[in-house]
Amino acid sequence: MLKQIADGVLVHESEFVQSNAVVVQGGSGVLLVDAGLLDSELTCLAHDLGDLGQTVVAGFSTHPDWDHLIWHAELGTAPRYGTARCAAAVAEQLADPDIKTKIIDHLESTGIADQVPLDLYGLITGLPADAARVPWDGPDARIIEHRAHAPGHAALLIGVRRVLVAGDMLSDVLVPMLDLESADPIGDYLTALDLFEEVADDVDVVVPGHGSVGVGEVRERIALDRAYVLALRAGDLPGDPRVSSPQPGWEWVGDIHDGQFERLKDRR
Repeated sequence: MLKQIADGVLVHESEFVQSNAVVVQGGSGVLLVDAGLLDSELTCLAHDLGDLGQTVVAGFSTHPDWDHLIWHAELGTAPRYGTARCAAAVAEQLADPDIKTKIIDHLESTGIADQVPLDLYGLITGLPADAARVPWDGPDARIIEHRAHAPGHAALLIGVRRVLVAGDMLSDVLVPMLDLESADPIGDYLTALDLFEEVADDVDVVVPGHGSVGVGEVRERIALDRAYVLALRAGDLPGDPRVSSPQPGWEWVGDIHDGQFERLKDRR
């Protein structure tokens, strides 16, 4: 079900790890960011938009992780965008003829392997490398590209609505997940957080890729993520509530932390 979080901005939260699909209303339709996730949920989303008299005129994927590349036929055939680096990473995925089988195999333990529509998986168009905004007929959607978490990751600042769509960052339930294949995963993450801090005065609402929508919390979430990353860099065990006292059902986040901590030992 769609929930309004700001004037002309709505969120549909999936049952799967609180994945957030963001709808921004424009002049001739809506911009849909990170559509997801289950077949039934996407059908519901399409019907909810229909009830509002809205159609999808543009899509955007914040980064090339599988759960941000989903689409559904009922959402229509609008162009789906990503940054140039994101599109390149997706093209590399799609070059593997077994990619969809691998995603299904990856999901076998979750109980949703047969509920994720993959027919239209990853069909995104890369924007020019210097693109600053999503090309669509609606509120200005500024692209804040960085290298944290995944190649070509981008947040969207819906300036007139004072909403930051953060992708897989600034979550209240997930710790920062670094791109450990990067040459400088710590530096990349800190740089991205600096970019967010630069626009924090223009943000009232932050929407993470997974977790709760934050109202008036953007600086608090930036600070929490920064403290976690700095602790990883120093080789300390962070006193992060997402690890030390996770919300019920999110205890596995500790495993993500442990894995990152171990893999960063050699870099330290």
